[in-house]
Amino acid sequence: MRWRRFVTGFLIGFVGMAAVGGLPTDLVPNPWFTRMTPPQWFAYPVWLTGATLAGLLVASYLGVGARTCPGGVGRERYAGVFGSVGAWLAIGCPVCNKLVVAVLGVGGALTWFAPVQPWLAAMSLVTLFGAVWWRARTLMGSPGDARA
Repeated sequence: MRWRRFVTGFLIGFVGMAAVGGLPTDLVPNPWFTRMTPPQWFAYPVWLTGATLAGLLVASYLGVGARTCPGGVGRERYAGVFGSVGAWLAIGCPVCNKLVVAVLGVGGALTWFAPVQPWLAAMSLVTLFGAVWWRARTLMGSPGDARA
């Protein structure tokens, strides 16, 4: 029964993150969004890896149980959110990101933000992996072990 809930939670997290990451960034062709620049070489692997890690994190809450770190909300929740948002920014079109264009302009988005996107992608995936690792450590150990 737990495995069924875990797989269902994983699918919800994976499909949700894949849709939120793939549709607005136009990695999945759709009639609603258009990309101004072609995707960079790392966009598809980061998109699928981020969706997989987010799916595992969601599954750990929906499928296994709601046990969190002692002392309130676990760090893995914040890391999961920051990692997911960072991965979404990393795979998106630099010219299509209105915030980046507002701050840097179109030239700055291509000159300054686009070269940073691979580093942002790497940091985001490391953060998501850390969230999954911390969550697994919390679930497998006793609550006192999670503090160490």
